[in-house]
Amino acid sequence: MLDSHKIKSLEEVKAIVGEYPREQTVALCHGVFDIVHPGHIRHFKHVSEIADILIVSLTRDQYINKGPVQPYLPDELRAFNLAALEYVDYVVIDDNPEPLRNIEKLRPDFYAKGYEYATGENPKTEKERKALESYGGKFLFTPGDVVFSSSKIIRSYRPNLSAEKLLAVMSGENLTFGSLIEQLDFSRKAKILVVGDVIVDGITECTPLVGMTKTPTISVKKESQEMFVGGAGIVAKHLAAAGCEVEFLSVIGNDDRASFVERDLAESGVKFTLIRDPLRVTTFKNAIVANGYRLLKVDELDNRNISDGDVAAIKARIAESDADAIVFSDFRHGIFFKESIDAFSLSIKPGVLKIADSQVASRWGNITHFKNFDLITPNEREARFALADQDSVLRPLASMIRNAADAKYAILKCGDQGVFVCRDDDRTRRSSLALDSFASEVVDAMGAGDALLAYATKMLCIKDDIAAAAIIGNLAAAMACSVDGNVPISLADIKAKVREIEKAVDGFKC
Repeated sequence: MLDSHKIKSLEEVKAIVGEYPREQTVALCHGVFDIVHPGHIRHFKHVSEIADILIVSLTRDQYINKGPVQPYLPDELRAFNLAALEYVDYVVIDDNPEPLRNIEKLRPDFYAKGYEYATGENPKTEKERKALESYGGKFLFTPGDVVFSSSKIIRSYRPNLSAEKLLAVMSGENLTFGSLIEQLDFSRKAKILVVGDVIVDGITECTPLVGMTKTPTISVKKESQEMFVGGAGIVAKHLAAAGCEVEFLSVIGNDDRASFVERDLAESGVKFTLIRDPLRVTTFKNAIVANGYRLLKVDELDNRNISDGDVAAIKARIAESDADAIVFSDFRHGIFFKESIDAFSLSIKPGVLKIADSQVASRWGNITHFKNFDLITPNEREARFALADQDSVLRPLASMIRNAADAKYAILKCGDQGVFVCRDDDRTRRSSLALDSFASEVVDAMGAGDALLAYATKMLCIKDDIAAAAIIGNLAAAMACSVDGNVPISLADIKAKVREIEKAVDGFKC
């Protein structure tokens, strides 16, 4: 979708322009070019009037460390944007952190930079100067009375380019909307075992009472209450709605809410093994809502570790499971702790997909305790806690959390900034991908991670393609944000969303 005859490898451009010195003069420009702005256009125009051939190289995504959401556009789309300019003859995506290899290989007559680099000593500029002087190349500093900055433009106003960025990722991964639908439609039912903390989520709708003058106490009148199965339970329900054969394994109390959980799961088509512990309560998180605002949340829970007997029972069920994938959905309400995680992990049969999520809101959990899993899906806060890292930007943060957990894949959930996907560190292909959020209308974002986890798991059970899994999981998360409460996203819902986006972006296909 993003093909252009101007986008070449370094070796291809070298073969075209030939050895230095040459009859036609060659100029090289290098940068990130996250947003092509008027400063870039004037820069390229000036250089193209001096040199016969203008080559523009751009930094590959994994080497950019300018800010939490940068690069804002993936390298394929940045290259395509540059190739569309008439002043530019060839575009190269640089496979190195600095352009020194490009200078040494191409030996351009001119290496062009903005005038702001002409004065003062910049360590990077000095390296480039030495590389040019080694064969006789020259710096070319283009004039500019106004200095533009892609980073400042993005920080002041982030344009909505979600559709274009999605197309760029799909193009680079050889994916189409049709192939995503085909994977979703695959006839074999994936068998998935979900292990984790069940939560009953309540929404109590109230009417504010006015006229209280004696104390500042908020007073409301209860109108209605609705309950939903949440926590790891909604992950199982999402998977069942996606067409998977699901078993749910958890520990609950011996109370009325436990009975509600059993009825709800049965009605949703989820098989379950729920260990009733009379010494525990079934976790209940009740949101008090008035006029659309969440005033307060009242929790009833028991965060003590489950008993040794319950750990042994869960281990035994995991060991005998013939599931294609096992999902550990951790909310730190007693089932998962360091010792139980190790015990459960060792019980999984070889060859079974291992997927872990640690959605910890009011408790602390460490996603890196889930070692050697195929996929982990922490959010930014959980990753920073696990790594004791408050400063790294998001793309390297995703890579570091994957490495720390020895995971095959990591999807770092970043709220309204979307997700960052990290696979391996193989530099011959993209080691990380960035996907914007498609949640245009956020009613309740609390269940987004559950939907992402479920649909990414389904996709990985069908095909080992983390890009496709992340795209579908990201769309499921967006859909979960648009409804209040934990409502499963059906297979028909997600397919309709894929077709909706395909229709919306049809005009961007190239």
